[in-house]
Amino acid sequence: MQLARVIGNVVATRKDPGLAAATLLVLQPLSPAREPVGAPLVAVDSVGAGVTEEVFFVRGREASLPFLPRRVPADACVTGICDHWSAAADRPSNETPAETPRQE
Repeated sequence: MQLARVIGNVVATRKDPGLAAATLLVLQPLSPAREPVGAPLVAVDSVGAGVTEEVFFVRGREASLPFLPRRVPADACVTGICDHWSAAADRPSNETPAETPRQE
């Protein structure tokens, strides 16, 4: 999974029949520091995300799995909306990540 910010919607007058009811979003991939990384891309929305929200997305074969048993021709898919996230660099130096036990 990768992180991205939704920066727009795609309006298409014609779509593949598998995408007929699907929303297409423009995503800007993000680094852990919330900086843009790489070029924007179009993804199928499976969770109802909106513009400016930060989301998780997947690429490749996994992009069609949220729509099973329908066959959706997708190479990228939004799979979750981020309510809150932080990276190790955001934590104070005296705070230990939850999955790492303290050494005393």
